[in-house]
Amino acid sequence: MTKTLLFLSVLVSGLTFAQEDLLKDIDTLKTNTEVSQPAFKALQIVTGQSTKLTAKKEWYIVVAHRFGDISTGFKNFFGLDDASTKLGVIYGLTDAVSVSLSRETNMKTFEGAVKYKLLKQTDNTPVDIVGYNVMAVNTDLDKDNYPYLKFGDRLSYLTQALISRRFNDKFSLQLTPSFIHKNLYDPAIEDKNQFLAGLGGRYKISKRISLNAEYFVNFDNHSFYKNPLSLGMDIETGGHVFQLVFSNSQINSDIGYLSNAAGKWGKGQIFFGFNLYRVF
Repeated sequence: MTKTLLFLSVLVSGLTFAQEDLLKDIDTLKTNTEVSQPAFKALQIVTGQSTKLTAKKEWYIVVAHRFGDISTGFKNFFGLDDASTKLGVIYGLTDAVSVSLSRETNMKTFEGAVKYKLLKQTDNTPVDIVGYNVMAVNTDLDKDNYPYLKFGDRLSYLTQALISRRFNDKFSLQLTPSFIHKNLYDPAIEDKNQFLAGLGGRYKISKRISLNAEYFVNFDNHSFYKNPLSLGMDIETGGHVFQLVFSNSQINSDIGYLSNAAGKWGKGQIFFGFNLYRVF
């Protein structure tokens, strides 16, 4: 109950800005019965994926940065001395299918992903449904620590169903059932197979401002890692998207974010950062 109340409270605390040149396809209504506006304006709600996809032949450059734990105070200058960065590209094969490749400094992880629309919300269809699949390679592992390490041990996988509904011009919600499989894992702190359920939301308070939050429950039997809880502010200007992020997970990669959140909001263990999208 406490986590539910916390999510509902942060769902109405965050900011989103948008620019007309990138939102033209969002803010223009079609004359037919099809709902032309997606539930979310950005490719991510905060850190987790949203049901929005790139357009056909559209390129995105992605830079995601997370500073360290702000609760350390001046010792690490409120986290500025300890940061993790992800660089990536996204390409729209069609209006309904996109592919991406990224690399994060934390655990030196590469991730390849495909995102594809399965169902579009219309007057006769209540929700958008998008599939999202990721394969990650942890290149930080070495044989000094794992003498029998094989390439397959570096791999982990994520499968998600992104289910969103745009209730009106102001309010959207998304449910995100997720499954993670790790070939190499520590059974003392996590499971090989992990099931999660996520809830994310957006509430628009003006033409260019909305409130966003997301929370994932990990049904892993172990309790070393925490459930990721994040909120943020989106700013879209000059052909790029800029998202300010506050989260209890420092990791930017999809699998790491969902399964390796270490901070506690109640103790001020929060990681500040940003996501930057540049579209071509």
